Amino acid sequence: ATHSVQEPGVLGEKSGGNREFINSLSIAAASIGVAGIFIETHDNPEKAPSDGPNMLNLDNLESLISKLIDFDAISKK
Repeated sequence: ATHSVQEPGVLGEKSGGNREFINSLSIAAASIGVAGIFIETHDNPEKAPSDGPNMLNLDNLESLISKLIDFDAISKK
């Protein structure tokens, strides 16, 4: 999910990204039965040494995982 929103090289020496799409892409994947979702997290993505713009803030992970579990269950009915 996080690498799907990555924009390599857009910030010069660092990758850029659109983290606002992480939840939507993850939920879409779970809802069609994707078995695994790669999500990079950081407690402060703005200060991450790399890939910060496409990381999910660690504070938002539990909520997303809860939604993914729900959508995964629906997709497997």
